[in-house]
Amino acid sequence: MKDYLESRQKLVDEALDGFLPTANTKPKTIHKAMRYSVFAGGKRLRPILCLAAAECCGGSAATAMPLACAVECIHTYSLIHDDLPCMDNDDLRRGMPTSHKVFGEGIAVLAGDALLTLGFEVASQAAESPRYSLREVIRELAVACGSQNLIAGQVIDLESEGRKVSLPLLRFIHESKTAALLRSSIRLGGMSANATPRDLEHLSNFGRALGLAFQVIDDILDVTQTSEKLGKSAGKDLADEKATFPAVVGLERSRKAAKQLTDQARLALRPIGRRAETLHGLAEHLLDREY
Repeated sequence: MKDYLESRQKLVDEALDGFLPTANTKPKTIHKAMRYSVFAGGKRLRPILCLAAAECCGGSAATAMPLACAVECIHTYSLIHDDLPCMDNDDLRRGMPTSHKVFGEGIAVLAGDALLTLGFEVASQAAESPRYSLREVIRELAVACGSQNLIAGQVIDLESEGRKVSLPLLRFIHESKTAALLRSSIRLGGMSANATPRDLEHLSNFGRALGLAFQVIDDILDVTQTSEKLGKSAGKDLADEKATFPAVVGLERSRKAAKQLTDQARLALRPIGRRAETLHGLAEHLLDREY
């Protein structure tokens, strides 16, 4: 799995380098800011899941690559905006100063806007498959990062600071803010490979459970790891009175929830059989991560 992750990360990085304007493209400031955040050391989890889902359904990494890179551009935009003083107000991301600390708030906002827009430009270069038109692909991406998913999660997250949050509302935040785009990454990989409706449903169920497990583990790591290990400010969720699983149900129940969700993800792949072996490996890797 380590070799697979490293090889796919390299492929994604090379493709992103080609899709993004060079740092010398006028105006230089915005393109430097975009590239700064995109190449700040991300694990490329979402694009790698997109590529793995494509291969699982008989497609190729090359065909899925524009969609994988589109997802990473949109994910990076969300991180830039998340870190802004008016949002989560974080100074550290992936072990480096956040965009607004380096380029100022105005350029950070615009860099996020530009990456969101670029994501759709890159996605529009994907090839259609017999079952899924480019229109359906673009809509899949738009819905995942729109006001009823990614943005919805961020809104409720902001409104919940300092308030007691129920478990159902917390799940809604995590499903919207984190799981929706991760699930969509996997679905887009399947769509690029002309997945059958049945396989796409299994991939969707896998993505939803995996996305939730990923965020629960993220919540756990925030209170159990150091800033140096995480590459971002540890303990900040607790200090900001954020809605997290440890804050709502405690650390032990959070760990049980993460395991249950990971088991659900594995179960969702069972009908796909051995074709899903790499996706199983990625799920295991995410459950065992320390940062």
